[in-house]
Amino acid sequence: MRSIQRPGLGGTGLILAGLAATLVALVFPVWSYTDRSGTGAAVLNAQTVSTRFGPLSALDREFLTKVRLAGLWELPAGQQAQERGTTEAVRIAGRHLIEGHTFLDERVRDVASRLGLELPNQPSEQQRGWLSVMNASHGEDFDREFANLLRMAHGKVFSVVAQVRASTRNSLVRALADDANTTVLDHIQVLEATGYVDFDALATDMAAASTPPLTNSPAPPGPTADPASAVPVTPSPVATYPLPPPATSPPPEVGEVVEFTEPAGPAEPAEPAEPSEEP
Repeated sequence: MRSIQRPGLGGTGLILAGLAATLVALVFPVWSYTDRSGTGAAVLNAQTVSTRFGPLSALDREFLTKVRLAGLWELPAGQQAQERGTTEAVRIAGRHLIEGHTFLDERVRDVASRLGLELPNQPSEQQRGWLSVMNASHGEDFDREFANLLRMAHGKVFSVVAQVRASTRNSLVRALADDANTTVLDHIQVLEATGYVDFDALATDMAAASTPPLTNSPAPPGPTADPASAVPVTPSPVATYPLPPPATSPPPEVGEVVEFTEPAGPAEPAEPAEPSEEP
């Protein structure tokens, strides 16, 4: 019985098809990922405007708005802490908030004016809600609400400040981020010094609000009973070479008389001897 061969791609045909696909890929290269619409670089370029102080990104503008909004509710919160705080630590934290946000608000209004940006004049609905919670609290409950609400808000702004400081290309925004970093860190420290901050609740809130990573990298190993000592970081040894002796004498002391010796000139040639007259 004869076998019937059906049409199809043989081994040679598969090889030729593979070569053709490779040739097409070489002739029509794939676009760079960063140039495609919707990627981070494309969004950055699309939402960035030019200024004489450098490019101004959407993140830069959001940062200015957040600094302004922070002052609109945290300064009144600081005033409440000074007036209603039951401990000296709470009242000190309130004073730091008043001074810090008075300074930052002046700075952000100046930067926004120079960049031609409009800033809000009222706190957000969420911020007004936080002020209402503080208004309804009394005694130690007020101290606790004040410390935790303000510490939570400063922690979120702190991460934005770091991102802006690391990425901005605008000189005015960069300088404002430096001032904001110093002020926000000071506020975080004085709020924690009240003793009312619930760090477990802060960690849970930050974890719930964070974006999950694209890949789940393994966590570093946990504590062990006998961990190995870390090697200290030290600079590499630098080769040293002895200095040659000074080419000249050290400079004279004040008032010292220095005698100079005339340098010896070239030796004069000896006169030739006169011939003897004896026969």
